[in-house]
Amino acid sequence: MTDVYDFSARDISGRDVSLSAYRGKALLIVNTASKCGFTPQYEGLQTLYRDLGARGLVVLGFPCNQFGGQEPGDAAEIASFCELTYDVAFPMFAKIDVNGPTASPLFVWLKREAPGVLGSKDVKWNFTKFLVDRTGRVVERYAPTTKPEAIRAAIEALL
Repeated sequence: MTDVYDFSARDISGRDVSLSAYRGKALLIVNTASKCGFTPQYEGLQTLYRDLGARGLVVLGFPCNQFGGQEPGDAAEIASFCELTYDVAFPMFAKIDVNGPTASPLFVWLKREAPGVLGSKDVKWNFTKFLVDRTGRVVERYAPTTKPEAIRAAIEALL
């Protein structure tokens, strides 16, 4: 696989979505969780999506329960939480694994394209962010502690 558009994923409603649907857009791909200390970042992610969506940004949220069991709900519970608590309007996908033998192929590729600190491959925690340019290539990986507003300038540079 050469770019993000070669992948597909199941959305939060259970439909298969080809990421080629986002061709030509800058993407911020994030593994999320509803019961995490970083969960308030949903607000910042939604702000980025609202403010920059018309210019070509799409935020893609991928719930993950691999870190401290912080995403225990099913798809309906996750969707409801995101909508009611943070007014999330960006695309959300079905719960996935980001590490280990059952990791989503998309996240296997993202981790390979943008290793973490000291070349580490694994995603370390919820709200790790991968910024993908309009050609489908990973530009940068951001730690969970990096707030969405801190990467706004990097996103705007791609738009």
